[in-house]
Amino acid sequence: MRKWIAIGLAIFIAALAGASVHFRPDRAVRVATGYVAHNICSKTFVSGLDPQAVFAEVSDRAGIRRLRHVLRFTLDRTARTVDASTLGLFRSRAAFHDGLGCIELQGSKEPYLLKSDVEALKAKTPPSLPEITGPGVVEPSDPALKAALDHAFEEPAAPPFRRTKAVVVVHDGKVIAERYAAGIGIDTPLLGFSMTKSVVNALIGILTQQGLVTPSMPAPIPEWRRAGDPRREIEVEHLMRMTSGLDLDETNSGFDPSSRMYQQDDTAAYAVSAKMIAPLGTRWHYSSPTTQILARIVRDAVGGPEQTLAFAWRELFNPLGMRHVTLEFDGAGTLQGSTYMLASARDWAKFGLLYLNDGVVAGKRILHADWVDFCAAATLDTDYAAGFWTNRSEHPNARGRVRLGIPRDAFFASGDLGQRIVIMPSQRLVVVRLGDSVDPTGDIRGVARLVKEVIAAVQP
Repeated sequence: MRKWIAIGLAIFIAALAGASVHFRPDRAVRVATGYVAHNICSKTFVSGLDPQAVFAEVSDRAGIRRLRHVLRFTLDRTARTVDASTLGLFRSRAAFHDGLGCIELQGSKEPYLLKSDVEALKAKTPPSLPEITGPGVVEPSDPALKAALDHAFEEPAAPPFRRTKAVVVVHDGKVIAERYAAGIGIDTPLLGFSMTKSVVNALIGILTQQGLVTPSMPAPIPEWRRAGDPRREIEVEHLMRMTSGLDLDETNSGFDPSSRMYQQDDTAAYAVSAKMIAPLGTRWHYSSPTTQILARIVRDAVGGPEQTLAFAWRELFNPLGMRHVTLEFDGAGTLQGSTYMLASARDWAKFGLLYLNDGVVAGKRILHADWVDFCAAATLDTDYAAGFWTNRSEHPNARGRVRLGIPRDAFFASGDLGQRIVIMPSQRLVVVRLGDSVDPTGDIRGVARLVKEVIAAVQP
């Protein structure tokens, strides 16, 4: 029966594939199998989670859920690879490499693999940020804080499930409460998805502080420099704010440019090839490929793939004392800046502290003096800022979050399935929530309740 289902699926998709260059169901299915293979690989070999449990959660997300009954995966612990397919068809493979996480293998071409020693990079620069807590899990002493964590980990009786994996609350620079799901600990690196975009924001910010890049400069993309090319006018800030006008809209349909980007060895080369479809700076649309262009700008500014990794550790992770971080790269050696950084919940909280403290670590300015306010300011009439989402906006989403209890001055890193670092300068608070919620809003009501209850608990 499976054989005939597979044959029928292949004939159906092949027939549709011939109908349109842009509407290619076979490619959409490969996007799904690639996502499954990559996520199982990263969460198994980097995070140390159970692959069957990961598969159950990954296959429950929107879009992929439709293929759940025909999706299969195999994991080879010796080769450290994961293959995913739909009943043996449209196979995708991801491979793990020590210190570098996982990479999707595209065809027979061998990917570029960095030659850096990550452990050596960690040891080169001592932490500057004072330690935010001790070695043990911080159990809240305040009953109100304990209740807030209880609520954050509650599950509804019916889907969509929240699947909270970790919560860390930092007040005045110290962890005052944290909790982890079974199988996850204080050192477990967890996938941040699009919170990685905020890390790319920080790398651009450091380059700005060092005078190597500025938001107002024309994006240093050689492919755009030809006379008469309207893309010559695109500035770094347009990319940061996703107002470049490029044909790179993200819809997660499997057919959109963002989905197609992940099927490339060189994701940034794909992104920079896009044409303009709107006047510069007049239209906003969420776009992971836009951030991937920024990742290439970082790579080129510091001198290459190995230098990118060294730069991130030397200038960002080590000063903040972020010890459990894995950056993943594409097949061309460009940081997967739109999606694929893993870090422990405490490390994500330390990253939030960089922005809570206005870009200063132990008295040293890492980010430009106006960088944090610039990056938290709303773009056009949206609630997106520059690498972050923001409540400093009149957009209905921002106003709704304020009504739910997230302060007006708050801004946050946000990733798929409800990954959040909520930064609240007025409250001197950073709240991290990581999980696998398939709620279309990323469980924003649950996050807002957590924030509201934490604020109530710490107020005098």
